[in-house]
Amino acid sequence: MESSVYLKKLVEEFHSATVATIGADGHPQTRIIDMMLWDDKGVYFLTARGKEFYRQVMEQQFIAVSATKGKAAVSLRGKVKNIGSEKLDEIFQKNAYMQKIYPEDTRAALEVFWVYEAEGEYFDISDPAHVVRDSIVIGALEARQTGYFVGSGCTGCGLCYSACPQKCIDLSDKSTVIDQSHCLHCGQCAEICPEQIIKKRS
Repeated sequence: MESSVYLKKLVEEFHSATVATIGADGHPQTRIIDMMLWDDKGVYFLTARGKEFYRQVMEQQFIAVSATKGKAAVSLRGKVKNIGSEKLDEIFQKNAYMQKIYPEDTRAALEVFWVYEAEGEYFDISDPAHVVRDSIVIGALEARQTGYFVGSGCTGCGLCYSACPQKCIDLSDKSTVIDQSHCLHCGQCAEICPEQIIKKRS
């Protein structure tokens, strides 16, 4: 699916997300931030200038985002940019509850941040027997290949298929293929392969 489908889900269905930065002590720090807006260029959130989160994002210009709803999850890692008051009015129109948190002129304390270059994934286990995994890309990045792949030298013994919880390994052709859109990345296929040719992408 197009990444924009998942960005829309992140903002309109999940909305609240765990956002990670690096704290002053050098360790990861998380907090819950509402994802306020999305378009084909990325996702947008806001925070007040007086917050430590604001300082961290301004300094690091990079965040990790994870959100879940039901049995589905969206995760992103990428670059973030302060765009000031741009899109602030639109955010308040689409997120009416913000008007009560920051009434009238008090919204001047807020600035908008744009996640403009990021990669991540959508993962859904709503149907446990048929999980769904898909890549998300924002900006000029290319989707990163993850998971396991079958190298050359496969004998077609079928042990990998028998060990696969999702049965997402296709043995019907000359080359054995793992369907990444349904793979759990559990690694059992690699462990059981007698030829040791199933490898994890780095």
